[in-house]
Amino acid sequence: MEQDAQLVQQCLQGDGSAWEELVRRHTRRILNICYRFTGNRTEAEDLTQDVFLRVYRTLGSYRSAYGGFATWMTSVTRNLLIDHYRRTKRDRMTDSLDDAMPVVENKESVARRPDEQALIGELSGQVQSALTRLSPELREAVILRDLQQLEYSEIQRVLAVPEGTVKSRINRGRIELARILQQMGVRPS
Repeated sequence: MEQDAQLVQQCLQGDGSAWEELVRRHTRRILNICYRFTGNRTEAEDLTQDVFLRVYRTLGSYRSAYGGFATWMTSVTRNLLIDHYRRTKRDRMTDSLDDAMPVVENKESVARRPDEQALIGELSGQVQSALTRLSPELREAVILRDLQQLEYSEIQRVLAVPEGTVKSRINRGRIELARILQQMGVRPS
């Protein structure tokens, strides 16, 4: 039994420290998915809390025999993001451009020069801006594959679509993302 599945069992038996460990292990990944989908750090933090509330309430429905806990959590996250997208569709049309293009958190290396850091930050912001312009179906497929590095079979379970559809959405998403980045003046290096 995977460690997450053991922690789930401990949580269901009332072990609060097991829940804290699950949250600690998955917060960064869930926050990253939410951020990549929304493009807004504050909104992503709120959605991450909502995901963990939903996970806590539905923890008893998790079955390790049907896949890993991380995949199940990603499905819960996706469902919440779809609900959020539908609820806020009209609101997004009036959001300012500034809200749609926050700075992406970078993994900084001590060896990088300041000019390299600035270039990486600028490129990361451009990629995030381009991601927000993709349709939700293409955006989630690209995020799950290229940013979360899930396997096709895991993405298939998360999105509840055939593997061929997963591959098609990833391919179309990558092509569209490249087109948007090219329109923005971002050239491949």
